[in-house]
Amino acid sequence: MADSGCDDGSGQGEDTFLYFAYGSNLLTERIHLRNPSATFCCVARLQDFKLDFGNFQGKTSQRWHGGIATIFQSPGDEVWGVVWKMNKSNLSSLDEQEGVESGIYVVIEVKVSTQEGKELTCRSYLMTNYESAPPSPQYKKVVCMGAKQNGLPLEYQEKLNAIEANDYKGKVSEEIEDMLQKGGTKAQ
Repeated sequence: MADSGCDDGSGQGEDTFLYFAYGSNLLTERIHLRNPSATFCCVARLQDFKLDFGNFQGKTSQRWHGGIATIFQSPGDEVWGVVWKMNKSNLSSLDEQEGVESGIYVVIEVKVSTQEGKELTCRSYLMTNYESAPPSPQYKKVVCMGAKQNGLPLEYQEKLNAIEANDYKGKVSEEIEDMLQKGGTKAQ
């Protein structure tokens, strides 16, 4: 694997930070919509957490029309994701995308392990006050496309593919629909 710029164990410089993505931001095209500075650092595992999908305060996401990804502490479980190295100039756009100001997600600091066994400290997000709910087929597809694109472990990709989606048949936002159209043939 090419030098990712994260080999010093921190990957964080004066102007950069590391972000651990486990949901729709696994997909390069998706994270670049609002955060053009994001560069792939590595695939990593978050130990003792579990992936879930839910609606903040029980309200269905207007963007995704179903549950959206979150994580919660769960001893013995693991969540795989992508570590993105990002410029601090994208901090506010990332927080905005994750709904930090409206209280949907809170910022957390997590320690993840790379496939080479290095530990990295990353920014990540955890949904507060949510009710579990299945994702829309479109959201699930973006997550699965991102997992495949970035080479998450096959066993984990199979788990993602097995997630039960809701029956939403409408459209999501145009920019997301474009991504699904472009990537849809490759992600199957």
